[in-house]
Formats: sequence, structure tokens, C-alpha cells
Amino acid sequence: MIVVTGGAGFIGSAIVWRLNQMGSDNIIIVDNLGESEKWKNLVGLKYADFYHKEEFIELIKEDRIPFQIKAVLHLGACSSTTERDADYLMYNNFKYTQNLAAYCLEKDSRFIYASSAATYGDGTNGYLDDEEKLDQLKPLNMYGYSKHFFDLWAKREEILDEIVGIKYFNVFGPNEYHKGDMRSVIHKAYGQIKESGKVKLFKSYNDMFDDGKQMRDFIYVKDAVDMTLHFLENNDGGLYNVGTGKARTWVDLVTSIFNAMDLEPNIEFIDMPENLRGKYQYFTEANIDKIKSVGYDKEITSLEDGVSDYIKEYLMKGKGLTS
Repeated sequence: MIVVTGGAGFIGSAIVWRLNQMGSDNIIIVDNLGESEKWKNLVGLKYADFYHKEEFIELIKEDRIPFQIKAVLHLGACSSTTERDADYLMYNNFKYTQNLAAYCLEKDSRFIYASSAATYGDGTNGYLDDEEKLDQLKPLNMYGYSKHFFDLWAKREEILDEIVGIKYFNVFGPNEYHKGDMRSVIHKAYGQIKESGKVKLFKSYNDMFDDGKQMRDFIYVKDAVDMTLHFLENNDGGLYNVGTGKARTWVDLVTSIFNAMDLEPNIEFIDMPENLRGKYQYFTEANIDKIKSVGYDKEITSLEDGVSDYIKEYLMKGKGLTS
């Protein structure tokens, strides 16, 4: 069995979708559905069973898993960059991952987990996925630190070469609809344009960047999934950036949205909330030489093509990946 934690979430459900396309349905989904709308991401997916995340981790800790695990793709986590409950983040994003990793290593199962580009902080020390430079990174928020802390633990335990950590940059695409404030700007902007005909972007509070010229590495979810699944059938280990390798501005992003909707760009710049100003990343760009060095050679979708596909094939049609 292949276990996908967070399998009803954004990237997790997209991974199950791609596994189905590859002919695999021996999949266990682990998640916490609660009262959210993410259950809709499960509709149309083929999988063998579903476990609540707390039930599953107890089975792991007690060594009572009733099936053989080929691999765990651990996408389950609190992904909110504004979450303030540090104890919750340490349990959910660190301790949970720690238990899963230990189990997989004991059972000789593949373990691939979601780290984050948030571990890089303000980018002062670059965006190179180099395990030797982990100690230099200083995340700007507790979410990033909880991810970074597991990376550090794995390095200290000398297991990074046996597992795979994926440092996702700004992923966007279908099946993110349940994420509230953590949705991509593409999804938020599409709604703003439908409602008011314009998009609101944060002003810049950094003299090096004009308003709207802050830059991010935006990657389409279909590419992020393919890059992740590259590690399912090989033995490469370590930390790997998953991005396009090319930073683009928020103006580029929003312009591509208006173009996909056949509309003229209309952008309004608004004040950034005070609580975000000291934690804001003005520039992110994945160095993807490392993932290329272990054989990933698929062409990565351009920002314009990814946005166009997302809007025309999914948002305009009110669809998810399987609906």
C-alpha cells in the first residue's frame, strides 16, 4: 500500500489523482476531514481505505498497521503560515512526522515528506537545498520553524540520505478551494475579478521592491506532484526544492489571470496588515539543480500556461481534478 497523509488536502489529493492516472489504487488516505469542504477532493479518487490522522498515528506507534506499507507520502500538516498555536504546530508538523519517519525506517518503507520553502526565511542565506547549510536558515514564522525543526532533527539523526524532504515553493492549482486564507492568490484574485473587476495586492514595505514587484516562485500543482512522485521509485534521499527555478512578480501573476479571463488588468495596491510586515518574504526562487541532478527532466509548466489551464479548465468550469 501507498499511504498519503493529508490525502484529502490540496497537494495530497492531487498526488492520489496522479497515482490513479498511473494505474495505482492500492492507496490509503489519512486525513482529518472535520467540518471543512476538503472531503470534496476525495470524490472521484480511487483508494482502498481512509483513516483519521489520530487513529493512524496510534496504529503506527503501537505497530498495529494491518497492511504492508510500500511508501508514505506525508503531506499532512498544518499549512497555515499565520497559525499562532506553537504547541499545535510542533505536535502536528514535527512530532507526527517524527513518528512516521521512524516507523518507515524500521519497516524499510519509503518516506517522502513535505518540508517547505518557508524554512528559508527571508532568503538571506539563499534558496539552495543543501543539507550542510541547514543550521544557517532562520524561518520567519512558526509554521516554517516547525518544518525546519524536523529537517534539523533528520540531519542530526543522520537519516536524511534515507528519506526525502520536499521543499515546496508557491504551489497553486485545482483542489485548493477549501484552504480559506491559505488559498493561492490565483484563486483569490479570480473571485475578486468576478466580483469587482479588479485585484487587490499588498503594497511593498521594502525599498528594493516596488509595489507588486515582490517576487515568488509559483509552481503549478501538476508539476509539484510529478516532482514529488519522481522519488517514489528510486533510492535518492535528502532535501529537494520543488519550484520552477524562476521567480516572477505578483504583477506578472495577476496579469496572467486577467489574460486568461480575456480582461484588461486592473490592480489596486492596499496596505499590508501590521502583523505580516516583519514576516513577509519579498523574494523566493527555488534552486532546482539538485532535483535535476537525480534525474528529473520533465519540462516545467510556465506561469502563464499554468494559470491559463487552472482558470479555463477548472475555475471557470467549477471543477476540481476529478469533478
